[in-house]
Amino acid sequence: MKEKLYLLLWTILIPILAWIAYFSISVVGVIPPIVFSFLLIGSVLAAVHHAEVIAYRVGEPLGSFLLALAITIIEVALIVSLMLTGGELETKTLARDTVFAAVMIILTGIIGLCILVGATKYKEQTFTLQGVSTALITLTAILAFALILPNYTTSVKQPEYNSTQLIFIALVCFILYITFIMIQSIRHRAYFLSPKAKENEVILPEKPTIKVTLISTLFLFLCLGIVVLLAKSLAPDIEKTVLKIGAPKAVVGVIIAGVVLLPEGYAAYRAAKKNQLQTSLNLALGSALASIGLTIPAVAIVSIATGVRITLGIDLKAMTLLLLAQFIIILSLATGRTNILQGIVLLMIFFVYLFTTVFP
Repeated sequence: MKEKLYLLLWTILIPILAWIAYFSISVVGVIPPIVFSFLLIGSVLAAVHHAEVIAYRVGEPLGSFLLALAITIIEVALIVSLMLTGGELETKTLARDTVFAAVMIILTGIIGLCILVGATKYKEQTFTLQGVSTALITLTAILAFALILPNYTTSVKQPEYNSTQLIFIALVCFILYITFIMIQSIRHRAYFLSPKAKENEVILPEKPTIKVTLISTLFLFLCLGIVVLLAKSLAPDIEKTVLKIGAPKAVVGVIIAGVVLLPEGYAAYRAAKKNQLQTSLNLALGSALASIGLTIPAVAIVSIATGVRITLGIDLKAMTLLLLAQFIIILSLATGRTNILQGIVLLMIFFVYLFTTVFP
């Protein structure tokens, strides 16, 4: 594979333009938030692209972990930037809202769309059941520990963990995620290969050169840095917009999750169109596990270090939707085959989630 396929021009230009725009504020004055918003989204997409280049070069399991870490840094940067701005918008539930939004978007929106698109074109698609089951088992445990159990602990009156509980649960989530990565990348890699890939020899493209990898590493750091700075600059504008339109504060979590999951969601969609549902499920479920398995520990560290309290327990409505999504996804993926009905059901749950978030 040629170098230019790895070093896409837009992934280099956007972060450079973003840095120029950020430091131009002192010269040209106020820059419209819409410009920063587009640069922020572009920098997120570019960061994920460069992370994927590095991940492909270093191989597994380090590659998967580096990619998940880059996505987590972006998500945590957006969450923490809003958490520390304070203001009128209540932010102690922001981490919970973002993680919950990410899981619902992935389980019902992204996977539902991938199944629908694949089934529409190919009628029925297959995947390796062991890999999906492994991911869902891990995800279910982390979701219960992070989002449901806080409602039933008694050390704090609110649906929160105290500092000791928060540290312990963050450690448990991290251990579960790292164990999953080891299973996926080393011990049981075959679980995450499509049935067709096992039967046929897979010809992989040439790995990026050391030069390309170093350039991608440089631009990954540039992207992550500007994402943090732009998120901090946009935090007050996001707060004002949400308050102005009278939307529930949970909408902020949906916005953050949507931005972070855009690259992986698009990649999963493209794979489903190419009859590679296994790749779609690996991307989607891997993103869900990274979103909660790494974000919760990271936000917990920030919470303890800064003294900003966070609420993790979800309410009864959200719990109902989460359990429904988990139940349907388990039934849908229980046979190793998918059809169009499963995709439509998952998408309807996703639309109900969005509707009840905007109109609670």
